[in-house]
Amino acid sequence: MRRRVRPRRAPQLRCPTFAGVTRGDPVHVLHTSVLPPSTRTRARAHLPIDVTSNTKPCAPACERNKDAILAVLREELAVSRAVLEIGSGTGQHAAYFASAMSHLHWHASDIADNQAGIEAWLREARASDPPVENLHGPYLLDVRQGTWPLERADAVFSANAVHIMSWPEVEAMFTGIGRVLAPGGKLCLYGPFNYGGRYTSESNARFDEWLQDRDTASAIRNFEDLDALARDIGLRLTADHDMPANNRILVWTRS
Repeated sequence: MRRRVRPRRAPQLRCPTFAGVTRGDPVHVLHTSVLPPSTRTRARAHLPIDVTSNTKPCAPACERNKDAILAVLREELAVSRAVLEIGSGTGQHAAYFASAMSHLHWHASDIADNQAGIEAWLREARASDPPVENLHGPYLLDVRQGTWPLERADAVFSANAVHIMSWPEVEAMFTGIGRVLAPGGKLCLYGPFNYGGRYTSESNARFDEWLQDRDTASAIRNFEDLDALARDIGLRLTADHDMPANNRILVWTRS
């Protein structure tokens, strides 16, 4: 008889109180993980993230979307082991997902600017009761690097990063994923996407305008363009999950 394994209950890792987000703010969290240095400061001035607090950084959008994302990842990553997160941002997702999926080894990564904030979340998770022992990093990663800190991963996850990156950086990210993703591995991308060059909602159209006002290299990406990059590295689309707030999770699998 197979022994049923009950899902591990995640420790309560909470954001510090943040009152800087109003009802009219865009609902998509922005990661500055892959912005060129010249644009990070300008973008960060508009982020719905508490980056001035002496405590760990907090993006309220991460708190809102984490359970919906977790439900999909539990299904998609049920047999995965090593997961590389590209652009861990504040570190909230890394701490929460690792605590909720104890069968995974979650590897957080980001640029130097975000390392301290991620480390604060990971340190708290590791010190929780019970401790989250399957968290690794944060690793220093710029997607344009020829060598990445993790040589092999069963899955790659990235949330709200490709619409911040320039298109050459998106291409570099897929090239890097092609090097590290194991056979049978999955790539899971969360965020807003266009289909056939069309927005899926009016709010996404406004969000895209908001993005490009702050950096012309940023934009909501077309699914077809991302799918072409995925196919170039031997991946095929296996799922397109509808998510709250006009977001999606796209899943590609390596043959």
